[in-house]
Amino acid sequence: MLKEVLSTLDQRRDAALSALKDLLRIPSVSAKKEHAGDCRRCAQWVADHLKESGLVVTLMDTGGHPAVVAKNEHKAGRPTVLLYGHYDVQPPEPLELWTSPAFEPTVRKNSAGVDAVYARGAVDDKGQVYAHLEAISAWQAHGGLPVNLTVLIEGEEEIGSEHLEAFVAKYKDLLRADIAVISDTGQFDRGVPALTYGLRGLVYEEMFLTGPSHDLHSGGFGGFAPNPANVLAKLIASLHDESGKVNLPGFYDDVELPTAEETAAWAKLPMNVTREASAIGIPFDSGEKGYTALERMWARPTCDVNGLTSGYQGEGAKTVLPSKASCKVSFRLVPKQDPRRVRESFRAAMVERCPKNVKIEFVNHGASPAAVVPIDTAGARAALAAIGEGFGKEATFIRGGGSIPVVGLIKKELGIDTLLVGYGLPDDRVHSPDEKFDLDAFYAGIRTSAILYEKLAGLGR
Repeated sequence: MLKEVLSTLDQRRDAALSALKDLLRIPSVSAKKEHAGDCRRCAQWVADHLKESGLVVTLMDTGGHPAVVAKNEHKAGRPTVLLYGHYDVQPPEPLELWTSPAFEPTVRKNSAGVDAVYARGAVDDKGQVYAHLEAISAWQAHGGLPVNLTVLIEGEEEIGSEHLEAFVAKYKDLLRADIAVISDTGQFDRGVPALTYGLRGLVYEEMFLTGPSHDLHSGGFGGFAPNPANVLAKLIASLHDESGKVNLPGFYDDVELPTAEETAAWAKLPMNVTREASAIGIPFDSGEKGYTALERMWARPTCDVNGLTSGYQGEGAKTVLPSKASCKVSFRLVPKQDPRRVRESFRAAMVERCPKNVKIEFVNHGASPAAVVPIDTAGARAALAAIGEGFGKEATFIRGGGSIPVVGLIKKELGIDTLLVGYGLPDDRVHSPDEKFDLDAFYAGIRTSAILYEKLAGLGR
């Protein structure tokens, strides 16, 4: 039956791209209140598509943006697969840096001369989710999926999945499965498809500084009143030492190093540091000294400023001493690091280093631990084989530098491991203007999804 399913998918390529474009036109930006209606509309679009495939679908309240839960007919003796994805997207700003509008999906050649669809959410995560929806539809048209499938597509991943933990705990029985699948990662490189087995964790903090009660004339009060912008710059500068290490007490105490086998395998990957630096417009890379580029991106913790705000930023000059300053700071964590301890260390250090005539406050924007899933399993081998067949190239195991908090949540609440089957590429500009999804990767991802369900069907026999 798989042969017929794949034939159908190949014949439906134009229709699949058209449907993806419809999905990408919905500005489901979960971070902005004004897009709450768009998020619900996007959830309904996904629900309707799954209904058309013959699944039983429910649009469920989470306390925030709705989640889509769908099931096919579950039969005894078959493995149950939980497919997770998200329909929400990052804010598209700065809008002026997009070559074509963020929510008007456009197909054009990328820098490699390959056709790609450009839009916010193209690869993160709408395009990868739709690859599965298309595969599901084809299987259903040919007698039905060979596995028991439960689909969970949420709408708050880009804002930390605030309501997901309570939702999964509440509906644990509804979501019970033998293994989970997530397609929100990527290939190692073009022509090097991969199965991701490790992700870094995350702590995201926002810090607010307040000095004088109102903005002041910098000539009249400079040298007398504290300047929160200057203080913020000093605090940020204190977060790293000269070697690139994060300068927080106890930050590295619990860091687990990758195994010798892992680093040896990474050394064999076709990593070209000069090319990767050039691709993002820099002459050479940066980071913690004493580690390779892949070790720094996959297995070392980091601290980065994600946004800065203070003072006058309009046209021309305004000699103001600002009353307030703020920044957003994220930490990427590695196995064994405790997000709570990292947050506490960060806040304590900033309070200690901040002048006492400047008020300092914090807001928590989410946290999750790192995740490493086992690769010496039947499920991992099945997924690696499916990726290789779907892309027509031998697949490899890799780690990723990003975070998908639900992986740890699924393990904690449902007791199952997750297969991170990703179709994107490093140059897809995730979270940036001109986000894209190469069409050959999109179509290969659809085929991979279909093959994966066939291979996972064998796990329960």
